[in-house]
Amino acid sequence: MTHRSAFAVVAVLATALLPPVTTLAQQPAQTVTTAPVATVANPLAEAIRDRIDHLRYEKQQDLRGARVIADELVAKYYEAQQFQPAWQDPARLDELVASIEDLRNDGLDPNDYHLEALRSYRLDVRMQSPLTLQDRADLELLATDAFMLGLYHVYLGKVDPVKLSAQWNFSQRPTPTFDQGLQRFSARLAAGEIRVAFDSARPSHAWYQRGRDRLQEHRAIAAAGGWPGIPDGPTLKPGMSDTRVPVLRKRLEITRDLAPAPGTTAAPDPDLYDAALEQAVKAFQERHGLAPDGAVGPGTRAAMNVSVAQRIDQIRVNLERGRWTLHEMKGEFVLVDVAGFYVSYFRNDEPVWTSKVVVGRDQRETPIFRSKITYVVFNPTWTIPPGILVKDKLPELRRNPGALKRMNIRVLDRSGREVNPHSVNWNQYGPSRLPPYQFVQDPGPNNALGLVKIMFPNPYLVYLHDSPAKSLYEQDQRTFSSGCIRVQQPFELTELVLNDPQWNRQQIDAVIATKETRTVNLKTPVPVLLLYWTAQPRPDGQVIFRNDVYGRDPPTLAALDSDFRVPVVN
Repeated sequence: MTHRSAFAVVAVLATALLPPVTTLAQQPAQTVTTAPVATVANPLAEAIRDRIDHLRYEKQQDLRGARVIADELVAKYYEAQQFQPAWQDPARLDELVASIEDLRNDGLDPNDYHLEALRSYRLDVRMQSPLTLQDRADLELLATDAFMLGLYHVYLGKVDPVKLSAQWNFSQRPTPTFDQGLQRFSARLAAGEIRVAFDSARPSHAWYQRGRDRLQEHRAIAAAGGWPGIPDGPTLKPGMSDTRVPVLRKRLEITRDLAPAPGTTAAPDPDLYDAALEQAVKAFQERHGLAPDGAVGPGTRAAMNVSVAQRIDQIRVNLERGRWTLHEMKGEFVLVDVAGFYVSYFRNDEPVWTSKVVVGRDQRETPIFRSKITYVVFNPTWTIPPGILVKDKLPELRRNPGALKRMNIRVLDRSGREVNPHSVNWNQYGPSRLPPYQFVQDPGPNNALGLVKIMFPNPYLVYLHDSPAKSLYEQDQRTFSSGCIRVQQPFELTELVLNDPQWNRQQIDAVIATKETRTVNLKTPVPVLLLYWTAQPRPDGQVIFRNDVYGRDPPTLAALDSDFRVPVVN
């Protein structure tokens, strides 16, 4: 588990609990002081104080099958409130339970937030059962813990992404001070604004609410029995008659790719693969990253036969990724969806331009990180990185040193002098002994980087660039590069990031025609986010699903179902 300080946790809660239009600059800082024990004035407050004292020394106390997680933070809250109760009102408890149940639509497990124990306490409160003071004190601690932990997880994410990837460099959502956080958390709780607090903590991006809606919809499909699998057999094509067609039709109706046929009109041939079904298959293929050819072959059939439970898990995993990153998706930025094989230029939360990309193949995965685009290079040279040199070029050099000339690659020594590749014994070099040379491919249409590269600082030697291998963009799964991102429409993206009237397509073409390398700095750097989405909710109410090409969903799902960030005081 990842331990956070109370400072960070309550600061998170402060930001989550602010009204949407309020800024920190408009809020005067307030200091919350811990009241002395002598101010405890009623038996329940005294019981809470006693329970807090025990909580600090008995970390594993059983409260109807649950235990307080954020123990020190809960203690600090009650100390600041002079141990006064907050959850004895049945209506307030109802709202907390409903809000925790609703965390299921965030892809979280309500049982992580003491749901069953709180339901039990709520029943006793509603039935006016003769609860002891200790029972009522236990309810206070458990309810406050659930409220804090739930807010914390919908605000920052349940899983710490740094634990899943050492490359992770996205910023955490902004947080104010500890005292501000505790004061505002207390104000929300005192006002009984439980659901409002959760809504404020969630990412405000439209993508996130769409994802919640689609998760709820897929859970309803699962509850109704899911969708049928398409049996094996020959590829189904438009115009064919096949006994699997009614199953195919039903499968696509359930996911709204196909509108249900009017109930009063019987189809003349229910086994006929007609034009309406063809369009539905194409729509399904398009949102699953398949060539929209209308033919239900092995690839399309495999995508249709992924269970609704698996699709639910995909949406859950990507909602968690949204909690990590959606706060970064503001203003104008470039987003590379590595799993989706697309790059998009965003304005005001929506893409205004999109292009296909090629990303890293197995063992050379494109990393997930953020940076800022700072310059572009026209007619770039390509200096071969050490990894590509060892894995790709040295074996070729050993077979035929003359291959470099055909690729327009020059060998340069440390003084920049060109070396005849035939004069070098390439067999002496390998992973443990790199050649003492630079390998530079001169500009030109066959350069590995094409005619333009778009640069952003990062330690992985990754950038966006053109490519002479145009046919690869027509593949469904485009994992062919050594880690960089090849862009199908690189000059359109170049115009967007330069954002300068003098750098229109005509001027770009003129610079390219000179065949001379030229670097142009951006007037304003543009954020670039390299993300990994295997499920994306669309504005039209559908979901785009993609293959998990790098196998990153299972470890994220495992962490989501087991590990979680736990706020404690260091």
